[in-house]
Amino acid sequence: MRGPTDVRAPAPFGSWPLPKKPGTIALWRLDAVRGLREKVPAHGVDAIVTSPPYNLGVRYSMYHDRRPREEYLAWIGTVAQAVDRALADDGSFFLNVAGPPSDPWLPWDVAREVGEHLRLQNVLHWVKSIVIERAHVGRAAGLDRDLAVGHYKPLHSDRFVHGAHEYVFHFSHRGDVRIDRLAIGVAYQDRSNVGRWNGARGGRRCRGNTWFLPYATIQRRSSDRPHPASFPPALAERCFRLHGLARIALSADPFVGIGSSATAAAQLGLPFVGFDIDAAYLAVAARRLDEQLGTPRLPGTPSTAPSRTASSRRRSPSSRRGARRTGRTRASSSSRTS
Repeated sequence: MRGPTDVRAPAPFGSWPLPKKPGTIALWRLDAVRGLREKVPAHGVDAIVTSPPYNLGVRYSMYHDRRPREEYLAWIGTVAQAVDRALADDGSFFLNVAGPPSDPWLPWDVAREVGEHLRLQNVLHWVKSIVIERAHVGRAAGLDRDLAVGHYKPLHSDRFVHGAHEYVFHFSHRGDVRIDRLAIGVAYQDRSNVGRWNGARGGRRCRGNTWFLPYATIQRRSSDRPHPASFPPALAERCFRLHGLARIALSADPFVGIGSSATAAAQLGLPFVGFDIDAAYLAVAARRLDEQLGTPRLPGTPSTAPSRTASSRRRSPSSRRGARRTGRTRASSSSRTS
């Protein structure tokens, strides 16, 4: 089996023009590190949403998903370095990670490895299945019985419960990226709050860090969702919106798989570049983009996004690292004295 960085020749898989604005949705058959290094323009990527292999023994066709723990985490560190270089100065990196019930530290070990290069700004919880009990919400919710919604993978165990959620770690260079909380906000349940709080005048509040996003029901996995570990496009869409659509000149997914993040970007009209080593997965992603965009693929090498002055978007890696070290030292000192 080839590893995640063994594809040697760049092979543009296809690109599609955005219907209503400059830019393209582009897919490349490249590994994550090389793609981020070679196919990202000087101004960087404003929002990256991705989900790498979790090292759980998932049966990918071109990647061995069971490596020694230290080797796997070292590879995650290599990916994080590539993200650090490619991410715009005020960009956001949304990393979806999960672990088995028998290894609850795995997502946090991954987060710590990435944290050597980027600052953890938010921890989000993607809830895939939930039970709402009528007795706990009262009649006001309009329930006549308990409600169980969403999908989960059944677990047969006398030690662990089903895993019904995954993490989405939001990283940035310094932990100070401004986000658009109300872009994914929810209406106030109690309308009296709108008059009580100045921040509630728009009638919406921050959704918080718990996101319920179930998978769509499918009939045949082999044709409807032919990937062993994908997330729904709605998850990527919510991440893009949280960062702020107006500030995204280029979005990306270095493990694009069957294209959930690409289709989310296409729906939102965001220029996008995605990488994967598996041509079969890319073919599925391309078919989804064909259906969604309804525009012919562009021949030749895909373009990325409208050019922008590099100095206005990115500082040198050394200056960013220096700023992050300073911020990390201050944070550490304050936490010890608080």
